[in-house]
This record gives sequence, structure tokens and C-alpha cells, in this order.
Amino acid sequence: MNRSSALYQFSDRGESLIEVMLAVVLTAVTALGLIAAQMWMIRDARATATREHAALIADALVEAMQPAPQSSAALSQWRARAAALLPQGETSESDAGDRTSVVRVTWHATANAPRSGEVIDMPPPCGDVAVPTGTGCVVLAFAR
Repeated sequence: MNRSSALYQFSDRGESLIEVMLAVVLTAVTALGLIAAQMWMIRDARATATREHAALIADALVEAMQPAPQSSAALSQWRARAAALLPQGETSESDAGDRTSVVRVTWHATANAPRSGEVIDMPPPCGDVAVPTGTGCVVLAFAR
């Protein structure tokens, strides 16, 4: 009896150590999963904020293009603001014909670009203009 109780105590110690190691591994995997989810949410929030800035800049450019005495100064200010607020931000305006114009705001967005095969129905990249991969774009059409 004495010898079997010694074996039982030895086996209990080993099982406790394995249980502790398993608990530590599960806790570490769970923590890494939570950290990965937080990082994904931060990236998504940054992408959303960048797209919002681009939409506001496009709207301001449309307002600046309306007939006004100081519209060229306002246009240059908003172009400078696009370059400052967006990573490699650029703006362009073009006539779409028949009193319709288009304002485009583009920026460098490789961190948020979908990988091949991730998107089922990809929308046109930037209206009717093709932009390089990793470029974000907001297009705003308006009547003059």
C-alpha cells in the first residue's frame, strides 16, 4: 500500500504540471487572438478615417469649384490639405461632359488592400480611371 500511494503521488505531480502548462498555452493563444483582433480593428479604423478625410476633401473641392472669385486659392489649399492629411494624397478634376465634372482624391493604401481572392465582386477601382494596386480612391461627380 505504501508503494502504490507513492506512485499515485508521483503521477499526481506530473498531471498537475501538464495541466498548468496546458492552461498557460491556452491563455497565451487566447491572448494572441485578442491582440490580433485589436490590431485588425485599429487598421480598419485607420482605413475608415482615411476614406472619411478623402470624402471630406472631395466635397470641399466640389464647393471650391463652384463659381466664386477666390476658387483657385481654395482649390490649391484643399490640394495641399489632401497631400498633408492623406498618405501620398493627390486630387484631380476632370470634365465628364455635358456640364458634369468629376473630382478624384487618391492616396496610398497598400496596408488595407485586399489580397487576391479575398473580394468576390470588386467595384471599379476609381470610377472610369484605372489606378495602381494599393491606391485608395474617392470619386465625386457633380453638375456645374
